[in-house]
Amino acid sequence: MKLLGIAGPSGSGKTTLVERLLDRLGERGRVATVKHVDHGVDIDREGKDTARHRAAGAAETHAITDDGAWFATGEDRTLEDVLDDLAPDYDYALVEGYSGADIPTVALGGRDHQGETVAAASEAGAVDLDAVLGALEDQDPFETLSSLVVQAKQSPDAVYSGAIATFTGRVRTKEGPDDEATELLEFEKYDGVAAEKLAAIREDLEAREGVYEVLLHHRTGVVESGEDIVFVVVLAGHREEAFETVEDGINRLKAEVPLFKKEVTVADEFWAHQHDTGVEPAGDAQAPDTGTED
Repeated sequence: MKLLGIAGPSGSGKTTLVERLLDRLGERGRVATVKHVDHGVDIDREGKDTARHRAAGAAETHAITDDGAWFATGEDRTLEDVLDDLAPDYDYALVEGYSGADIPTVALGGRDHQGETVAAASEAGAVDLDAVLGALEDQDPFETLSSLVVQAKQSPDAVYSGAIATFTGRVRTKEGPDDEATELLEFEKYDGVAAEKLAAIREDLEAREGVYEVLLHHRTGVVESGEDIVFVVVLAGHREEAFETVEDGINRLKAEVPLFKKEVTVADEFWAHQHDTGVEPAGDAQAPDTGTED
């Protein structure tokens, strides 16, 4: 699922831009939207704040308040929770009003924001939609284990498969009870080369007898303690080749794909090379690999 945030002050046309993007993206796939609202769930029970999203073509809409209330059910839900649920079923998600989210963002009216800047303009009418859509397609997708399993099951060779094996790597908080707690990891990839390496690994593994689909995904940016980092999904004829290929997939990803890892503990932060590419990460601190695993 390709993810795009729209951030800006009131009056900058955030919802108008969402409507324009929905009109264009609806021709390419299924689109869901999420909107940040600043009032209680009882006011938005009928989805008044997202009615314009639905009218413009969104297949599913969500509104979330500051305290996590979600108008669809009233239960506590975070943006991450909602995106995790949407990822298996949608090609695109537009997120309105979350300037603090670490996602690719169109910034209107000079709004400060957390994620990568896809475009910036004074108001919605000044945004070059073609440029934004081009940049969106170049973005890495937002993936979950569930979305990758769904993708694997859509393989034309799924009829021959009797096994799906998966691996999920996550941020380990501690190696042992006396260790300093890891608060987060931050990953940067060597653009272009990382994608080529992942594609080569996938091609090699899918050439094996009885292996029909191999999907590899490694998150970049900030990943907090306890969150998932990396996924490997293998669709195969039998469990033996599925398990073997999953293990080889994660081992080769860690050994061959150029990624840099910044570890932030309660007391310190430092960069660790996950793979020696001869290219330095974009940061001041350098340190040898600490051995922290995914």
